Amino acid sequence: MNIKILLYILVIPISMWVVTSLNIEKHFKKGSINQIKTLYVLLSLSLSYLIVNFLYDFYEISQIIK
Repeated sequence: MNIKILLYILVIPISMWVVTSLNIEKHFKKGSINQIKTLYVLLSLSLSYLIVNFLYDFYEISQIIK
């Protein structure tokens, strides 16, 4: 299995857990639940993308150094 896919499988749930702990409901109008959920998903995917690319680059560099 590709290590990048494995990293995404591990990081996406963690980033979703972290993003949902933010209290951003106060910045939205009342009743805009779909927009809030969409923002949570987009933020967690963006955060996951950044984290996975960082970890993968770190992994590649460590393989080169060996």
